[in-house]
Amino acid sequence: MKISIDIKSGDISKEPIKDIIVGIDLGTTNSLVAYISNNQPITVKNEDYQHTLTPSVLHFEQNGNIVVGQKAKEYLISQPERTIFSVKRLMGKSYKDIAMLKSSIGYEIIDEDKDALVKIRVDEKFYTPLELSAEILKSLKHTAESHLKTTISKAVITVPAYFNDAQRQATRDAGKLAGLDVLRIINEPTAASLAYGIGLDKSQSSNIAVYDLGGGTFDISILHIEDGIFEVLATFGDTFLGGDDFDRAIMQYWSSLNHISDQTLHDDISLNQSLRLAAENAKKTVTTNQVYSAIIDKYTVQLDLITFEKLISPLVAKTIDACAQAMKDTHLSNSDIDKVILVGGSTRIPLVKKELNVFFDQIPDDSMNPDEVVALGAAIQADILAGNRKDILLLDVTPLSLGIETVGGLMDSIISRNSKVPHRAGRQYTTSIDGQTNLRISVYQGERDLVQHNRKLGEFILRNIPPMVAGLPKIEVQFNLDADGILTVKAKELRSSVETTVEIKSTYGISEEEMALMLIDSIKNAEEDIKIRALLEAKNEANNVILAAEKFVAQNKDIFTTSEINETIKFNNLLKEAVKSNIKDQIELAMKSLNDYTTPLAHKALDVNIGKALKQTSIKS
Repeated sequence: MKISIDIKSGDISKEPIKDIIVGIDLGTTNSLVAYISNNQPITVKNEDYQHTLTPSVLHFEQNGNIVVGQKAKEYLISQPERTIFSVKRLMGKSYKDIAMLKSSIGYEIIDEDKDALVKIRVDEKFYTPLELSAEILKSLKHTAESHLKTTISKAVITVPAYFNDAQRQATRDAGKLAGLDVLRIINEPTAASLAYGIGLDKSQSSNIAVYDLGGGTFDISILHIEDGIFEVLATFGDTFLGGDDFDRAIMQYWSSLNHISDQTLHDDISLNQSLRLAAENAKKTVTTNQVYSAIIDKYTVQLDLITFEKLISPLVAKTIDACAQAMKDTHLSNSDIDKVILVGGSTRIPLVKKELNVFFDQIPDDSMNPDEVVALGAAIQADILAGNRKDILLLDVTPLSLGIETVGGLMDSIISRNSKVPHRAGRQYTTSIDGQTNLRISVYQGERDLVQHNRKLGEFILRNIPPMVAGLPKIEVQFNLDADGILTVKAKELRSSVETTVEIKSTYGISEEEMALMLIDSIKNAEEDIKIRALLEAKNEANNVILAAEKFVAQNKDIFTTSEINETIKFNNLLKEAVKSNIKDQIELAMKSLNDYTTPLAHKALDVNIGKALKQTSIKS
C-alpha cells in the first residue's frame, strides 16, 4: 500500500494512494492501454506520442532483442520470417485449426503435431502465442509506465466473448508473464458497453447488440443490462473472420488480375507481405471513397469502393448470418434491441454499417472511436475494481484459483481466481497406472504452477474404480463454489458411475495478508524474465559504450593529457569488470561514472577540433 505524505507539514495522509489499474485491449491487429483520470477513461499514447494504437506485431532482431509495435511492423516486408503478426488468432489453437493461415504469413509455424498447440520458430528458438502475447503486454505496460510516471502492476484485459477457457487462461498467463496481476478477464462487448455508459445508470434496463469486427476475429453479442449487472444472452462469432480476411480477398483479386500464382506468393515471402500491406492500405483508402492505385514490385494494382464491396460482400453476409443466429438464441425479436454499438476498426467500412442498418432496422451507434472503445471500457472496469465506482454492482469473486494436483505435482486450475460466484466448473481426467482402483484427489488454492507453492485445502479418495488399462477410465472432477464461498468437489468415474463428494471451505485458513503474499509470489516468477532482459540490455549498452570510449581515446590522444587518458581507460576497465559481474545496477553505475568523467573531455575535444577546422577554412569576400 502506498502512503501519501504532505511534504510541507510532514503529516501522513489518512487516505492511502491507490494503485493505478489499467485496462488493456489485446487485439489481433492493434493493442492499446487506457486508465481513468478525473473520472474519465483515457487511452495512452505510445512512445511516439502520436498514436494510441500499438500494432500487435513483434520483430526478432539478430541479437535476440524483441521489437514491438510500429517499428516491428516496418520489417514485415524486408524480414517477414522474423516478424510476427496476428498472434491473437493463434491463442489456444492447434496447427490443424490455423493451417489455412500458413500461406499468408512469412514466419514459421511448427506443424509437427496437428493436435498440439502451435509454436512459432524464429532461428533456433520456439515461442508459444502466450509468450508472444506477453511481449506485447510488456510493451503496453512500459508505455503506460512511461506516460503515468509510475509502476503498473495490475490490469484488466479484454477477450472476445466466445473465447474458451483455454484461450482465456492463456491470456491471463500472458499477463502474468508480462509482470501484471490480471485482476479480471472481461468480455470485449461488456467493455464496449461500459465505454458507451450503458449500465452505469442502474435504473435503466436495456438490450444491447455489440457488433465487434476487428482485424482477425468477429463476434456479435447480445447483452441484457439491468441494475448494473451485465448478462450475455447470446454470443456468436468466428475466430477467423475479420479485416485480415478482407485484405486476403483483395490480394486474391489482384493476384488473379496479374496472373500471380499461389506458389509464387508462397515462394516470394516479400512479395506476399508487400501485397498484404498494400491491400490493407487499399481497404482504408476506398472506405473514404477514394480510388487506390499502386505498383507493387512489377505489378500494377488498383481498387475502388464498388469492387471492394463486391469482394467482401460474402464475408459481411457471414457476419449478418451470425447476428441472426445470436438473435435466434436469445428468443428476442430485432425490435427488442435498444442499441447496436460498433467495435473494431473494420466497422468503419460503409457496407458493414449499411447491412447492419437493414438487419436491425436502426442506425448503429459509432459515436466512439471503434479502435479505442474496448480499452476505454476496460479502464472503467478497472476503476470499478479499484473501488472508485460505487454505482455498479459487482458480483463477488473467488480470491484465488482453485484446482487439483495432477501428475508431477502440477496445479491444474479448475476455477480461476476472480471468477464470479456462485460458479461451477469441471474437467475430465484419467488414471496413470494399469488396474488403478483408487484415485487420491488433492484440492489446492493458489496461483503457482506447482502445488508445493500453493495452499492445500483438503483431499479425498475416489474408491472402487473398476480396474482398467491406464488412460481408459473417464474421471470427471467438478467444482461447485456457492455464494458463501463453500466449495463442493465431486469426482465421478463416468463408465461405472462410481462417485465421491466432499465439502471444503475455499478460503479456510487463508488471511487477506496470506492471499496478497501468494499473489505477489506468483508474479515474482514472471518478473524474473523482465530482470534478465533488463540485464542483457544493460550489458549491450555497456559494450557499445566500451567500444565508443576506446575509439574516443584513440582519435583524441593528442588532445588529452596522460592523466586524462589513463583515467578514461581506468573507468572503461571498471565498466568491463562490471559487465562480467552480471549485476545490472553495477553495470549502470559504472556506465554513469565513465560518462560523467568523459563528458567534459568530449566538450574539450569538440572545441579543439572545431578550432582546427576553422583555421583550415578560408573565407572569401
